[in-house]
Amino acid sequence: MTPHRGTLPPSRTYDSVAVGDVLPELPIPVTRTLIVATALASRDYQDVHHDPALARERGSEDIFMNILTSNGLVDRYITGWAGPASVVKAIRIRLGAPNHPGDTMVLTGTVTAKSDAGRRVDIAVKGTNGLGTHVLGTVSVQLPGEAR
Repeated sequence: MTPHRGTLPPSRTYDSVAVGDVLPELPIPVTRTLIVATALASRDYQDVHHDPALARERGSEDIFMNILTSNGLVDRYITGWAGPASVVKAIRIRLGAPNHPGDTMVLTGTVTAKSDAGRRVDIAVKGTNGLGTHVLGTVSVQLPGEAR
């Protein structure tokens, strides 16, 4: 049966996930619009996120993505894989190479731990672009115990 428009996909269950499971890659085109719009949406008005000339003046090759956007994209990656009944409990990330317009960030992840207490799953997450590793960290997510 094909779900009809607007129907949420099923969530992964705690029992359906194993340590070592690899999440599918998620490529995200890094556009100038994405960088500027998400900086503004997160109320980050730093000029390095919207003014190319000032970003270059400060030593960058162009404007670059802010950490709030990177954090949000990591959350989107995990919840897109885990499903709507999942609950992100913690995101711990570090930034590396900047995300500049015209590049693509590819998010990858691997399940690294499970805890029966609270049905928590830890996922190592990495986002890379043409310059190297943009974001690296761990996300803890709570999964439902049975199919929803």
